[in-house]
Amino acid sequence: MPVIARIARAVFYAVLLLVIAIGLAITIVPRFLDRRYYEGPPSGHYDGARFFNPDGDDTGAPPADGSRASFLWRQLTGDDDRPAWPDTVRVTPTRPPARVAGTRMLVTWIGHATVLVQTQGLNILTDPVWAERAGPFGLGPRRVAAPGVRLEDLPRIDLVLVSHNHYDHLDQATLARLWQRDRPTIVTSLGNDSVIAQTGARATALDWQGAVQVKPGVRVIVTRNHHWGSRWFADRNRALWSSFVVQLPAGGNLFFAGDTGFGDGGWPAEAAALGPIRLALLPIGAFRFVQGQMVSGAHIGPAHAALVFERLRAARALAIHWGTFRLSYEARDTPPRMLAAAMRCLNRTGFDAAPIGGTMEVPVAGAVPPPRTTAPSAVLACLDTPAVRALR
Repeated sequence: MPVIARIARAVFYAVLLLVIAIGLAITIVPRFLDRRYYEGPPSGHYDGARFFNPDGDDTGAPPADGSRASFLWRQLTGDDDRPAWPDTVRVTPTRPPARVAGTRMLVTWIGHATVLVQTQGLNILTDPVWAERAGPFGLGPRRVAAPGVRLEDLPRIDLVLVSHNHYDHLDQATLARLWQRDRPTIVTSLGNDSVIAQTGARATALDWQGAVQVKPGVRVIVTRNHHWGSRWFADRNRALWSSFVVQLPAGGNLFFAGDTGFGDGGWPAEAAALGPIRLALLPIGAFRFVQGQMVSGAHIGPAHAALVFERLRAARALAIHWGTFRLSYEARDTPPRMLAAAMRCLNRTGFDAAPIGGTMEVPVAGAVPPPRTTAPSAVLACLDTPAVRALR
């Protein structure tokens, strides 16, 4: 990029940040900056004011070298020698069926962490986001891939799972439209119901291991993962983050990891203990914030995602949380390419990436794979090849 253009771009973003800061100071700070989304007794992951990861908090530091301010600046300007992303990605939207009965299961990746799962006559939607940008005030990373299902083509939704309150997972405008249209059951973790209520929608907010019955034979259990939450600058961890197990009457369960780092690596086994997992929805992107990084505290990369798949003992998994919004350093196609290499290292199959808008039929879970806990260091050593190192 020419020097003059870089200077002009830097000046533009500096002015933009100043305008945002002034706007926050005038209109947002008194009402929103440090909202108390939840109040309750202390627990093993809540100190009476804020939630925390009981397996150790490694999500508070900037995900790259330097200060958080310098990280945000590089994110805004793209001034960190990051590999280029396409401006747009061709997507052919699909139109799912109205219902899928019995043990048959169809899954459609709509983009990022938004997935439609159809089984047992239920339409289940995870972290629904149809917004063009993942951030407040119409700012934030721009969508490069259109949703794989147009909102108007979405069948009637019965159950919505909301993992936490980050903008790329909790989109108030989308939730408002779904609520007005379908009145779905919305299940989330503690505190996020306050954010959702701002849309006029009602959500059931549960602590980890809390459960709610959706209909006879179908139950949602809120389960532990390893992340953090915030809508503004000072409300960090005022609401809880989670994964989910949807227990189904036959064919195996559904697991949605939400947004998560690896942490102690023990939380997948907790989900697996709730019954055989037919399908797991696992994030693989936004893991690289400096060149060569393989994992961050808040996000598993493909190597650790493969380990989560192994520890879940899942029959199948779909790769999500990549290729829709640019949130980090890596090239758009690096996560699925690295995932394929990680699965070869584990000598496993069944965990794949799919195109946005792609629908796949998920077979009934067969025999549960034997328990394995491959060490992260072993997978990273296996991936230390010229081909993987060349992936930016």
